Amino acid sequence: MRQAKRNRSRYGVDRRRFLAQCVGAAALSGVASRAFADDPLDALMDDGRPGQFGQDFDQASRTIHMPKPTAPMLSPATEQFTQKAIAAYDEIVARGGWPTVPHVDELRVGNRHPSVVDLRQRLSLSGDLDPNAVGAANDIYDSYVEAAMRRFQARHGVTVDGVLRPSTLAALNVPAAIRRDQLKVNIARLKTLTTNLGPRYVVVNIPAARVEAIENDVAVSRHTAVVGKVDRPSPDINSKIVQVNFNPYWTVPVSIVRKDLIRLMQDKPDYLTDNHIRIFDPSHKEVQPSEINWYSEDAVHYTFREDPGDHNSLGRIRINFPSQYGVYMHDTPLKNLFGEDFRYDSSGCCRVQNVQALVAWLLEGTKGWTSDKIEQAIKSGDQVNVNLTKPIPLHWVYVTGWSASDGVVQFREDIYSRDGLGAPAIPATTKL
Repeated sequence: MRQAKRNRSRYGVDRRRFLAQCVGAAALSGVASRAFADDPLDALMDDGRPGQFGQDFDQASRTIHMPKPTAPMLSPATEQFTQKAIAAYDEIVARGGWPTVPHVDELRVGNRHPSVVDLRQRLSLSGDLDPNAVGAANDIYDSYVEAAMRRFQARHGVTVDGVLRPSTLAALNVPAAIRRDQLKVNIARLKTLTTNLGPRYVVVNIPAARVEAIENDVAVSRHTAVVGKVDRPSPDINSKIVQVNFNPYWTVPVSIVRKDLIRLMQDKPDYLTDNHIRIFDPSHKEVQPSEINWYSEDAVHYTFREDPGDHNSLGRIRINFPSQYGVYMHDTPLKNLFGEDFRYDSSGCCRVQNVQALVAWLLEGTKGWTSDKIEQAIKSGDQVNVNLTKPIPLHWVYVTGWSASDGVVQFREDIYSRDGLGAPAIPATTKL
């Protein structure tokens, strides 16, 4: 019992005591100065995750907030603000960058650990923590460090919970020079992406696994996404959304038949029946699985169609657009995937969280398609196809570093290794 008390005395810190150790705040300069304006990324930190935080936090002046997430990731202003971010990161690199935070399995508010000293310095240099909250040897993971960690996590697409875990530590320890070079690589992409966008469009940023619906330079809605696996990447696309399907059939692409379905049927002969997938020959006549030689390429000559329903791989909604790649944006029965940090799990398509809200926005200009009618169409179980009165421009892009008009610098890992910088990606095994 005495030993337990000593351990609590050493590692557990009374909330009032460690807050009393904090001194008054001062405004940041350089890359962090903008962060003090107007309660600048609280809403983004709440975006796409359950629950709220901060209701009983000590939101003192040295806690740097994030701006409200109305600034779209892709707009005519993105290139200009990213250029400014490069200049700021050039200064950070010129001053020696930031320290590496030593390995630790997990840290959360109230913990005490030597790594917190380096963590405070690291968060301060990137503008997430007021320099006055650093402290010469402050090893307490207090509420200011936790709030700064939330800000950092929001900027790097990691689950926003204020806890230091391996996925966040990996992002923290990417050198400043690589982050600066990431911004430079993406400037070339942004120059071609930010012209002639129009007043209303949809963007899928593949490395961020995120969808934005943008209207008059405002991100009116954001949606967590699941995109292509590393070995089956989602393609860059410039197209227009032309149709929405409610309760769609799913026709299995030939590539998936060849790579997955043949092997699955060899191992599980009842797989197609159990998953409500019917087989049709070239004359559209239904055939039985037993009529196909699953130990040959015979299956690629047939059409495999999954019936509509909650079990359907496309869920209840599919969003169609012309593309040479045969990919879609759609719902999914596997809603749990949206809660992962590593959301690269499809064969190239884009699964969209809360896709019904996106569809309501897409159909705003299509006569008669109110939210109530959308709900009725889904509940009917019938296949309903709706053509948009005015097609909506769609851009699937690959942008790993940017600064939008809110001035917040954001990074995502180079999941498809297209930046050429050798920056480590968050490993596929990282789950919270």
